[in-house]
Amino acid sequence: MTMTAGLGFKLEHLDEALTARNPGLWFEVHAENYMVDGGPRLRALVALADRFQISLHGVGLSLASIEPPSVEHLSRLRALADLIRPAAVSDHLAWQKWEGAHHSDFLPFPRTRQALDITSGNVSRVQDALGRAIMVENPSLYVDLSGHEMDEAAFLAELARRTGCGLLVDVNNIYVSASNLRFSAEARIDAIPAEIVGEIHLAGHRPDPDRESGLLIDSHDAPIADPVWRLYERLIARIGARPTLIERDDDIPPFPELMSERDRAHRLLVERMPVDA
Repeated sequence: MTMTAGLGFKLEHLDEALTARNPGLWFEVHAENYMVDGGPRLRALVALADRFQISLHGVGLSLASIEPPSVEHLSRLRALADLIRPAAVSDHLAWQKWEGAHHSDFLPFPRTRQALDITSGNVSRVQDALGRAIMVENPSLYVDLSGHEMDEAAFLAELARRTGCGLLVDVNNIYVSASNLRFSAEARIDAIPAEIVGEIHLAGHRPDPDRESGLLIDSHDAPIADPVWRLYERLIARIGARPTLIERDDDIPPFPELMSERDRAHRLLVERMPVDA
């Protein structure tokens, strides 16, 4: 069977992951955690890649920064990709670098024509360095910036047209952003061009501990909420099955608990697949 639903890989789950037999299962890792010359962490990933398809999800390319991606960073990412031969490589539509500082958050920006030029240039640099197309993920938004010249779906569609990149749709990010910025999550899901979607992410969120803010936080430390599942079903009903990842990065539950969410996504995807897939 082709890739259906996968899990974000955690080292503590290595033994259980290696013995899993669920059809369509694959794993994703944060690339920067494995851009090393050797050691037990890399050996574990190589062992996993011997049995399953792997997706490399970057958190450090800073694709919307004025500063281009670091040559050293790209060299290490290329070396990892050459070793693992991943099914996909992706990163975020955000910026993190400024004047030598690298911030841990995915920071927003006004979606202007100038920003599109900058981001397109950075995506092209990454793809040239890797010798392959990447996917770009829509971010979670917490502040309604001024100065936008296009909406997010239009920006991503034009980015894909210019560079040949694909789109990684994070459904939880759309739900969180819609709640925080007061727009329709359903309308945003419906605006996504089906032809550029290569992967989907599902994750959990929580209310901001500061109750007065009214914000939802893309925390990745909770089960996937029912409204996010409904948005996901709405999306794949329109665009068809796409490889889908269950993300959990904090408050990690036992492997079987994660697999139960993964299996739910798998069943929904199989319903959208041709009989002979």
